[in-house]
Amino acid sequence: MSHPPRRSFDIHSLRRRVARRLMRLLFGKPAQLSSEPLPLTGIHRILICHVSHTLGNALLLTPLIQELEATYPGAEIDIATRSGVAQAIYASYFGVSRIFRLPAHGVGHPLQLLRELRGLRKAHYDLVIDPDPQSQTGRLYLLMARGRWKLGFDSPKKSGNVTHAVPIGLAPESKGKRPVFLLRSAIGKASDNAWPVPDIRLSHSERVQGREALERLLAPHQTKHQKKGVIGVFANATGDKLLGTDWWSPFLETLETASNDYHIVEIVPMFGRSMLGSRYPTYFSTDLRKLASVLSALTAYTSADCGIMHLACASNVPTMGIFTRTSANEWGPYGARNRTIHAYERAPSDVARDILSILAETESSRPA
Repeated sequence: MSHPPRRSFDIHSLRRRVARRLMRLLFGKPAQLSSEPLPLTGIHRILICHVSHTLGNALLLTPLIQELEATYPGAEIDIATRSGVAQAIYASYFGVSRIFRLPAHGVGHPLQLLRELRGLRKAHYDLVIDPDPQSQTGRLYLLMARGRWKLGFDSPKKSGNVTHAVPIGLAPESKGKRPVFLLRSAIGKASDNAWPVPDIRLSHSERVQGREALERLLAPHQTKHQKKGVIGVFANATGDKLLGTDWWSPFLETLETASNDYHIVEIVPMFGRSMLGSRYPTYFSTDLRKLASVLSALTAYTSADCGIMHLACASNVPTMGIFTRTSANEWGPYGARNRTIHAYERAPSDVARDILSILAETESSRPA
């Protein structure tokens, strides 16, 4: 007699359900829609409550910071975040003042959590923003903050009222565009304008140092044939996004057909081991901004969906994100210089040909 398969226990799903019920109990039903737009004047102190700690999510918040600087150029922006690299990402923004570094697990670090929350509670903000349509913790921090206006998504997964709510059903899927849409909707601005692209705001000197580091790396591999540029490849990812050697080998064999035109450099993961058997020159750094500086010197970058893909995009290198599992519409790089490659159920060699085609189009479109 066969038995139905057991459903696996998902502790994170259980935690989210419990958090939603507690929030609903403590703070009531989800936010009600506001009939008045946010004012364009009188907003000088802004707080963003963004608790996701992943590199990709931290970088995808930078379009909102750009939009806030453009909308309220005289304002000061504070950020409450769990990201361990928040200082490296956000501190280069002129409008950013204070970063409240919240621990990933407050129960394990209660003193740090209380210290940061105390600092957050001391300030009086004109505008507090919860840009995530799912996180209950982000909404909780918004409710704890002292703010004249409070902005967030109206979502079945959120509880606790705000002064200005935007229906999540109207928002774009893109994680980078969604917070920008939230702000634009709240102030009554049309969302058909160009979307800000993730940006880590590298300085001129950082870009120069990145070019010099890449030149030193490639110096032993120079040939008489002048190559057109350098393609960076990052072969690591988390969970089922990780592509094995059986995928990368045929991909790289096809990509190497352009070896007379391009160098290939492997970007080594944080654990310091080549994923491609040291087949190509490798670059490794534990410093996020140094890594971004070298990425900015590449001609193009490609990898599966991962945090380094978003870092490449934020470094202003043409980024080609390969999507085999996650939603390309939600996580794909966007902007004129970037491409989202739909590789679902496709052969690796076909994906490599797509990249070569994109490089050829880019080369042909450059002014002589």
